[in-house]
Amino acid sequence: MRKVRMGRDVASMAEAVRQAYAEGQEDELFEPIVSVDDRGGLLGAIGEGECVIFYNIRGEREVQLTKALVEPDFSHFERASGRPARMATMIEYEAGLPVRVGFPPIGKIKNTLGEVLSRQGIRQVRVVESEKAIHVSYFLNGKAADPFPLEERVFIPSSREVQNFDELPEMSASEVADAITARLREGTCPFVLGNFANVDVVGHMENEAAVETAIRVVDAQTGIVVEEAKRQGYVTLITADHGTVEKRLYPDGTIDTGHSDSPVPFLVIPPDGGSARPLALRSGGSLVDVAPTVLEIFGIPVPEEMTGSSLLKGAGKGIDAGALFAGPPRVLLLILDGWGHRADEEGNLIARTPTPVMDRLMAACPWTLLEAAGRAVGMPAGSVGNSEAGHLHLGAGRVVPSDRVRIDEAIRTGAFYENEAFRWAMAPCRQGGKTLHLLGIVSFYSSHGSLDHLFALMEMAKREGVRRVCIHSLLGRRGEQPASGAIYVEKVEQKARELGLGEVVTVMGRYWALDREHNWDRIEKAYRALAGG
Repeated sequence: MRKVRMGRDVASMAEAVRQAYAEGQEDELFEPIVSVDDRGGLLGAIGEGECVIFYNIRGEREVQLTKALVEPDFSHFERASGRPARMATMIEYEAGLPVRVGFPPIGKIKNTLGEVLSRQGIRQVRVVESEKAIHVSYFLNGKAADPFPLEERVFIPSSREVQNFDELPEMSASEVADAITARLREGTCPFVLGNFANVDVVGHMENEAAVETAIRVVDAQTGIVVEEAKRQGYVTLITADHGTVEKRLYPDGTIDTGHSDSPVPFLVIPPDGGSARPLALRSGGSLVDVAPTVLEIFGIPVPEEMTGSSLLKGAGKGIDAGALFAGPPRVLLLILDGWGHRADEEGNLIARTPTPVMDRLMAACPWTLLEAAGRAVGMPAGSVGNSEAGHLHLGAGRVVPSDRVRIDEAIRTGAFYENEAFRWAMAPCRQGGKTLHLLGIVSFYSSHGSLDHLFALMEMAKREGVRRVCIHSLLGRRGEQPASGAIYVEKVEQKARELGLGEVVTVMGRYWALDREHNWDRIEKAYRALAGG
């Protein structure tokens, strides 16, 4: 942790961030910088009885830090003596947390793929490594945490021996493939879902050689799994949640480590003894059409809540999709996280890396492209895809408006500034009372939040008569230009000057604060920077 004294060591927090860049630090792993007084005490520590708004969206990476701040019986590490008196979160991170929620869930997403299969008595298993476990469980099930009846989850541990997965781009892909093939051989689950996380996870690193290794590994393991599925009489569907490394460069040639707005492939591979020749796939689809396609193959009516439609040409017009394949319907759905499709080979690591398995499958089997970004997955027009939206829509079979769209609309109409949860959190901070702490990502566009949301909260605090606002900034270069964190911190400081309210007191990489693998040592480091102790 680096301590800086404003006006003496540095002129601004943005300057401190730039100094750290010059020493070799980068946004994701950025070591915490905290503002201190002449005695070294934290100037912006979250103390006893103060108020916090965690303005991030998504939630699966935010819940651990939230628990550390507010849970009365928290036991993963020793905390400072005090806890905030009030805490609000932008969205619900986990049901039952002692916080108020600005934008609660819009309601249960009924009749997702997993729920429909369960109700039909079809056993299902989800196989994924723990780094992506929440995506094929919570998000795929429409943000339902508990498994449905007859649903089994197999989580292969992701390695904790490395700090970043570009040090181990293979991740646990071979173990995931082994677990998938074992379940295929057992044959007790007519629906098997497998997920390979490598391309997405490693694609967020600048290490190009590691990304290429991740692509080759996923390609090879996909081949092993597909061959076993064919032998065991499973129809294999291959797709992705969003794109990444097929669009690796910004227009100026710098590396883009974020997600993309590219479509993703969707392939159908018949089992041995079956034939895909009678089968054709329609164009113009999106991720919401995958669940209806699975149900079509099983011969299950698509529920009215699913506004997507089967990708099989002629589906719903008397075609018996199951009869196109040998034996009783069995389906393997493989999700290759981050595997986008783009015709242009410039900056396209998937096109540049040898992928003999996917090349062979796409030459021999029906395939099409699916939209996986923007309005097709409930996001603002022109936005990139992300893992949450991707898996949510793969399971939901309909467009689900994102929290971001709801929040942006509330800001546009002004309803945001009347939000009861935020007004409640700010109430003790009026007229020189307690300090209001605003915590979250600083980014032009991140799946975890936006500067627009922070700025709206700062403006609301001004309207509400809050006298002191401390801002705790999280950096993460996913889809951002190099050294972008300093630019965003500078924008926040400029906004604070314009309002005459707010100061950036903490800056750290999202690696420490936004963990979802129960690495409590990382969360403790973030907590110490925020609350001291």
